[in-house]
Amino acid sequence: MSDMHGPGVPRVMTDPLSNRGTAFSVEERQRLGLVGRLPDAVLTLEQQTRRAYEQLQQQPDDLAKNVYLEQLHDRNEVLYYRLLADHLAELMPIVYDPTVGEAIKKYSHEYRRPRGVYLSIDRAEDVRPSLEALGLAGDSVDLLVVTDAEEILGIGDWGVNGVQISVGKLAVYTAAAGIHPGRCIPVILDVGTDNEELLNDPLYLGVRHSRVRGARYDEFVQTYLEAASSLYPNALLHFEDFGPGNARRILETYGRNYRMFNDDMQGTGTIILAAAISALKLTKVPFREQRVVVYGAGTAGVGIADQLRESMILDGLDEAEATKRVWLVDKQGLLLDDMQELRDYQRSYARPASEVGDWAKDGQIDLLTTVQHVQPTILVGTSTVHGAFTQEIVAEMAKHVDRPIIFPLSNPTERIEVMPADLLAWTKGRVLCAVGIPVDPVELNGVRYVIGQANNALVYPGLGLGVVVSRAERVTPRMLRAAAEAVAGQVRPAGGEGPLLPPVENLRASSATIALAVIQAAVEDEVAAVRIDDPVQAVRDAMWEPAYGPAAEGGQ
Repeated sequence: MSDMHGPGVPRVMTDPLSNRGTAFSVEERQRLGLVGRLPDAVLTLEQQTRRAYEQLQQQPDDLAKNVYLEQLHDRNEVLYYRLLADHLAELMPIVYDPTVGEAIKKYSHEYRRPRGVYLSIDRAEDVRPSLEALGLAGDSVDLLVVTDAEEILGIGDWGVNGVQISVGKLAVYTAAAGIHPGRCIPVILDVGTDNEELLNDPLYLGVRHSRVRGARYDEFVQTYLEAASSLYPNALLHFEDFGPGNARRILETYGRNYRMFNDDMQGTGTIILAAAISALKLTKVPFREQRVVVYGAGTAGVGIADQLRESMILDGLDEAEATKRVWLVDKQGLLLDDMQELRDYQRSYARPASEVGDWAKDGQIDLLTTVQHVQPTILVGTSTVHGAFTQEIVAEMAKHVDRPIIFPLSNPTERIEVMPADLLAWTKGRVLCAVGIPVDPVELNGVRYVIGQANNALVYPGLGLGVVVSRAERVTPRMLRAAAEAVAGQVRPAGGEGPLLPPVENLRASSATIALAVIQAAVEDEVAAVRIDDPVQAVRDAMWEPAYGPAAEGGQ
């Protein structure tokens, strides 16, 4: 008879990694003390998955589907991940962006059971003991995803509710790249919130004070990094949805000393780099000759600028020359070096005021004026300003560039800078674009244009898998570039009517391809901590499959 977990409930049925519900065989039911606890029928995983999908389809809306999937996740992880893997393109928007945003808003009210590690800045001394309490050996953890939830998916600061970001991100890592769910830890750094709605909500589950900033915040982040890296020396430390004032600073401060990755900066930049690589195969204009305007100079926009600049450097420019080929425009207009309100991560791209003195209109240099003077080859939108890329702006760009490359990336749809159908119509089909939302193909003058979605899930699962397999000491620019090239290598954009990025339907195969490229780059950069004689087999062996193995109490 197995140990009981709760009144008369065998532990094997309450541990989501070991529970298999009606798939327990007759022999397993006898051996594990489950006789009489389940209906007589023994179902296969395939049958369970079909039933779970039917139940999912009966949910009235996407938020209800998210709740259903979370309950399944808490009950039977193998079944949960099999369902995700079988319907990944359909369900990824349910378990992550955009539906997870609604789940985060309701987290404190819909709370059912904890998942992850909750670290409070008011008890920084508990950081290490909280991680130790998981009882996981140092070599049994591959990945931690941490957030402080200051800048959640365009919905802002949601405090401890943001733990769902870490949970959802790890779900995609597992479904898309086979990172074993038992080797992953979701973490929330609860440093307070400036969201008055949460602070005034009697059911809010986080610490009840405004966000802590400055030295105390920095010490808390360092405490987490030191504890996580010492307890789990092989793990990738993934940072997600930190505020723009902290995200880049944390990465620049610690990125060379820890095995860490920031998806908002490096992941977003890498997927846009992949789209640019695809586009440049058609334009035949090298990176060193590109002129880039980024509208929206936050964490994502500057991260994209960084990746494109790095490619210019790899193509022969020095850093100063490459930086001069990038212009950032934000709500105050073109960023200039005499602006007092610039953030630290924006300053390296700020243009000398003397360089553009005669551009200003009414004290600002707006996007249209910038496009008129710069004549960019690449225009990127991360502004969340719907309609910001007007016909006048697009036409101005198209006057000077044979194949304008335009990436309106803001989401959801009501925030996108311009729709692809308009871009194609205004440029008579000459534009090369990728967007941040899923869109249907566009028909124009008898030609069907398929638009790629710049979804970070095309990059970070495979990148993470490559880091896990190679035990890379850190994530290098060469590894990011290798990931981008591996993504771009999966599409053939033909004459421009094909997508610049692959679809998400085959993410597991895509992630394996990316992992191989990342491993090779890690070896070339001499940061791989293990020797891998057969990378293909090593990647295959590392990818967990959602399938029932031999039943054993307490785990797979």
